[in-house]
Amino acid sequence: MKQIETDICIIGGGSGGLSLAAGAVQMGARVVLFEGGQMGGDCLNSGCVPSKALLAAAKAAYLANGNAAMGITNTPPNIDFAAVKAHVADVIAQIEPHDSIARFEALGVTVIPEMAHFTGPRAVASATHQVRAKYIVIASGSQPMLPPIPGLDQTDFHSNETIVADPEKPDHLLIIGGGPIGVEMAQAHARLGCDVTLVEAFRVMGRDDPALVEILKQNLIKAGITLIEGVGVTSLSQTIKSGRRTITASLADGKQMTASHLLIAVGRKPSLDRLQLAAAKIRHDAKGIVTDRRLRTSNRHAYAIGDVAGRQQFTHIAGYHAGIVIRNILFKIPAKLDDRAVPWVTYCDPELAHVGLGLDDATARFGSDQVICLETPLSGNDRAIADRRTEGIVKVITHKNGRILGASILAPAAGEMILAWSHAIATKAKIGSMANLIAPYPTYGDSSKRAAGSFFTAKLFSPATRRFVRFLLKF
Repeated sequence: MKQIETDICIIGGGSGGLSLAAGAVQMGARVVLFEGGQMGGDCLNSGCVPSKALLAAAKAAYLANGNAAMGITNTPPNIDFAAVKAHVADVIAQIEPHDSIARFEALGVTVIPEMAHFTGPRAVASATHQVRAKYIVIASGSQPMLPPIPGLDQTDFHSNETIVADPEKPDHLLIIGGGPIGVEMAQAHARLGCDVTLVEAFRVMGRDDPALVEILKQNLIKAGITLIEGVGVTSLSQTIKSGRRTITASLADGKQMTASHLLIAVGRKPSLDRLQLAAAKIRHDAKGIVTDRRLRTSNRHAYAIGDVAGRQQFTHIAGYHAGIVIRNILFKIPAKLDDRAVPWVTYCDPELAHVGLGLDDATARFGSDQVICLETPLSGNDRAIADRRTEGIVKVITHKNGRILGASILAPAAGEMILAWSHAIATKAKIGSMANLIAPYPTYGDSSKRAAGSFFTAKLFSPATRRFVRFLLKF
């Protein structure tokens, strides 16, 4: 058993762990990184990167059909599903060197490709190594959550970790779970020629703005996806006849449906099982490891970042967490989380993006008389009209004093548009700063400027303003 003394020991080589390792080692710290699975974690290998590559292929197939409203018609594209999955694998392969063991060893990180667990408050061990560190950072990520549906253990199914690599085209894909993963995979597979049914026991995209989600749902239905909301799956079974799989799902309303393939997309849970947290006196709950705003655990020598820290499960949050920990450990700056401006995007088409407070949360916090909701539909945006993509809205929530509290956007480029609102909220900007921007014409971003400008419409075009202007024009 090899013994190592180090400054920082990181458990997990996903986006958070790698960001921390690269930053810390280049600033002079000794860093040991354990990763028993794939470097890059879920984001590179089965999450963000492959799902976006699959969505890009699906969009290419969709656009290949042409657009009759523009005078462009075409025969349906010939889709080679196995080649699509090869494209996904190639995208991963192109990005993989950036997250590789070789790169991090070249930076000076000691990478141990093994699973690790705690053996004491400041000690970690794997199959061949024992590491004692001044600080230990848990970045073990998350894994797919499996619902307690009778028969699931006897049924072949995919999670996001397996579906992106399967070259077999589903005849009929049943998706259980209507969150971002379920919606993205539903649209991608429908555009690639699969029949798709999505079942959500509660509400599709339940954490996003209901009005924007309703428009998105109509787009999904128009694409041929069958949406079933408010009804859970009570049991699953599978039969195989002449080499063909048939999966039968019984629903809570008494109906049954069949499919050839099943995707479970009901959420993710923190990866804690192998860590032996009790040995380090680290508290955790169902959401993940319990931390303070500095991401310190109940063991003051240990931090937790990314999905395992029980907060928002996004790659960009893991990277943000890494920066918080670097400032705390290396520079002794008591940096704390600020989650007022955490954006998220569902990369369907159109995209659905959000940052800050929604209307209900803002009203609950400040009172209905203190909150203003501004809306600008894309039907009034010249770029959207030219692209024939007017099925979206920019919705902005402000305090009546003009401070920007939140924004939700449904648009083809919502993921790009939300950055401006993230910056505005993070810098505590007021709505006038957005209204006074010069937006290039024609862009979808002009809808953000128009939404901001609508804050002043009632006052600018009021009778009092007209009287004042008429008075000034006398001079």
